[in-house]
Amino acid sequence: MSQLMMSTKEVAEYLDIHEKQVYALIKDKKIPCTRVTGKWMFPKNLIDEWIERSAVSSIEKRPARKKPDGILLAAGSNDPVLDVLLGSVNFSGGFHIFSTSTGSTEGLRLLGEKNVDIAWCHLFDPETGEYNIPYLSRHLANLDIAVVHLFYRELGFISSKTLQKPVKEFTDLTRKGARFINRQAGSGTRVLLDYYLNKNGIDPAAITGYDAEVFTHFETGLAIASGAADMGIATMAIANIFGLPFSHITSESFDMVLTKDVFFSQGVQAFIEMLNSEQFRKKISALGKYDFNESGKIIFSTP
Repeated sequence: MSQLMMSTKEVAEYLDIHEKQVYALIKDKKIPCTRVTGKWMFPKNLIDEWIERSAVSSIEKRPARKKPDGILLAAGSNDPVLDVLLGSVNFSGGFHIFSTSTGSTEGLRLLGEKNVDIAWCHLFDPETGEYNIPYLSRHLANLDIAVVHLFYRELGFISSKTLQKPVKEFTDLTRKGARFINRQAGSGTRVLLDYYLNKNGIDPAAITGYDAEVFTHFETGLAIASGAADMGIATMAIANIFGLPFSHITSESFDMVLTKDVFFSQGVQAFIEMLNSEQFRKKISALGKYDFNESGKIIFSTP
């Protein structure tokens, strides 16, 4: 095959089609070609350009996939209460929220790129002492945003029952022979951990298992309960579910970030209504210490 010109047989092999299809493309004037001494020839550079144009045209003509009515996509942090809440909403009223646990920072990034409708967040900002709102300008500067408070929850150290002494301080994470299970970078729990390690002058390298990561609080509890790790950071609800010792670190704000138009959607309104219902509160009462006094309140919105 010439580097510049291809015969009918050669272009058929190049395109991985039958030679008869090449003649059909010639007849319909859909492929770049020329006659040389009675034979059809195909300039390779023009064939490559034709392939690229055809691929781009195919993508541009492809109809945009429309999301069905009543469907919302969410990403970000996770919590056992949120899991119960989503299940309750998804089985009532014909509304469905499909959520994935990516960590708070990644949830905001996905919302900023309009890949999801909702982000779940509990990101602590050391400079202001606030949760979530200081991070909005970094990821959502061009969106009309509302932040809805969902609940306050207790976050703390969770220890294995086999540890001689339960973890109570960040310095305890450096105990020799004790294995820590961490959360992924960008998660609200990881952001808080790294803040306290820096504040207490603790080198992460001194913590056995600092690089061992999981994506949810439930996985943290499971790793400790199964003996794969000895200590971690998770909610009181996880400690209660697995029957593990718990030591308080902080009470943190768990919020929902979304655009204003999504806030007024029927699905989100049904979600907030379920959050504040007596039926839901009774269902999750055994999970742990949660504060729902300001649930459903808009705590921030862009002008």
